[in-house]
Amino acid sequence: MEWKLKKFDELTVDELYAVLQLRNEVFVVEQNCVFQDADEKDQASFHLMGWHGEKLAAYSRLVPPGKSFDKASIGRVVTASWIRGKGAGKELMKISIEKTKQLFGDGAIMVSAQLYLKEFYKSLGFQPCSDVYLEDGIDHIKMSLP
Repeated sequence: MEWKLKKFDELTVDELYAVLQLRNEVFVVEQNCVFQDADEKDQASFHLMGWHGEKLAAYSRLVPPGKSFDKASIGRVVTASWIRGKGAGKELMKISIEKTKQLFGDGAIMVSAQLYLKEFYKSLGFQPCSDVYLEDGIDHIKMSLP
């Protein structure tokens, strides 16, 4: 997998299209969740893309403090269906954590995790820090990596 990290205004049109296509494919179609993906956070964020040849296989958005939470956060974490179960999600998150610390310092990192992924995030060191809440019709929980 080839990893690329870019600011929003550095993304090519084709990269942006691939990012939006993957996010919509998983979050809207696969999870049957109608929500507004364009949320005014992309422009201030960094975009981590994992490419498998010409195909975008994994993606996350690294959000600066003050945009989603008072701490830096990782969001829109997604892997393509055809690469799941091969360690891409864990690799994506490990690189996301490393890059978030490089970009925003060693403070805590937040995620708004879909509840069914709670154990996955715990395996990476994140700890729950909220009650379960409903976001876009899906149970979520806030988690923090100290």
